[in-house]
Amino acid sequence: MEAFWYNETIHVPHLIRLALSHYQFETIHPFLDGNGRIGRLLIALYLVSHGLLNKPSLYVSAYLEKHRLAYFDALSHVRETNDVGQWCRFFLQAVIETAENGKNTFHNILLLRQEIESALVTLGRRAENARRLVTYLYGKPAVTMNSVMKALHINKNPARDLITALQDLHILQEITGYKRNRVFLFTRYVDTFQEKNEL
Repeated sequence: MEAFWYNETIHVPHLIRLALSHYQFETIHPFLDGNGRIGRLLIALYLVSHGLLNKPSLYVSAYLEKHRLAYFDALSHVRETNDVGQWCRFFLQAVIETAENGKNTFHNILLLRQEIESALVTLGRRAENARRLVTYLYGKPAVTMNSVMKALHINKNPARDLITALQDLHILQEITGYKRNRVFLFTRYVDTFQEKNEL
């Protein structure tokens, strides 16, 4: 399998090579546990290592989990009939739908960023820190008062005021219900990914 994966003398389109490699990996089942997760992770790593993606942003796992029975049937069908074409069609459909969902998610994130940027203008002198916090939230969408203080290098009162302002703008939502040790979530951003996985 590894020799096939890296053999540049075999002229096979990358996605077909990936489909065949994934089937082979799942068939030889090299691990007692976690075989499926590693097999799906290899898809993204292959695409990145060959320069087809800048980052591992093609999350085929969501499609394969959603169509779990069809996925297992497609793998079994190859073993029983040697019909590799049917498996490749299934795999390519997974890539197509995953890419479409990813494109829609990125589009929705761009729209959300524009909407939030317009809302932050209303914060006056706090707008700059609010922008810095929102940028931080794209990497870590759940924050506490302490994490905001550390990330922005500000004291408790400005951090509390900033969190309150973002709550008022419906950017942050408190999710614990506690009076202390509260966690605030960038809900609308997280929801864009959940919507993608439900498609």
